[in-house]
Amino acid sequence: MSIEVKNINKSFKSKKTNQLSVLENINLTIDDGELVCLLGPSGCGKTTLLRLIAGLDQPTSGEIIANGEKVTKPSGDRAVIFQQYSLFPWLTVLQNVTFGLEMTKKGSKEENIAAAERYLTSVGLIDFKDSYPHELSGGMKQRVAIIRSLLNHSPILLMDEPFSALDMQNRHKLQSQLIGVWKRFENTIVFVTHDVDEAVYLADKIVILDKNPGRIANIIDVDIERPRKRDSEEFIALQETIVKDLDMGD
Repeated sequence: MSIEVKNINKSFKSKKTNQLSVLENINLTIDDGELVCLLGPSGCGKTTLLRLIAGLDQPTSGEIIANGEKVTKPSGDRAVIFQQYSLFPWLTVLQNVTFGLEMTKKGSKEENIAAAERYLTSVGLIDFKDSYPHELSGGMKQRVAIIRSLLNHSPILLMDEPFSALDMQNRHKLQSQLIGVWKRFENTIVFVTHDVDEAVYLADKIVILDKNPGRIANIIDVDIERPRKRDSEEFIALQETIVKDLDMGD
């Protein structure tokens, strides 16, 4: 599914001023099956833009089109994955993953379980299908959240710094697994991050935002072949270029 962000402005009421402008004149095209990272410092409006695409908030002006339809509210076509995982603690991994399907009555119970087990196998979690969230590591919980969204056939995944609380080793592991899942299921992904390394590793396209108010400062197409090696010259060179862009923005 493609996403068109057209002339988006977003303001909030502020105690000091009548209006606080968070996003200004945002125009962006995200192609079907593309993995786009929104990169920038805290306060630049990355999460606000993600919430607008999700339909969780509404723009002050402008519009967002997803798969040809104007976004006015949340939709099952656009799954949001936050850092907090949002798993039900009283349900097992398998029950968490199939919960949405049970609520929407998609398929028989047997079909849903079989599909869930296939997905869990693909990310190395099948042995934990009967475990509860408190028995899982942070990275495992996040994989469950991702699989739940995939199993609900959400063609668009909106991810808000989902790996930021993890240690570097697990973060790198999850990044690699996300690429594998994305290649297999061909989702459109919008991924919010403040980590330059993460953006270069993941993205087809990096959208750099300035702050006060949030504007698009630059859009960079990442033409590095996958799987990407963090120690390669082109990877390091692109990182350095982006860091300079961010420093100039400050």
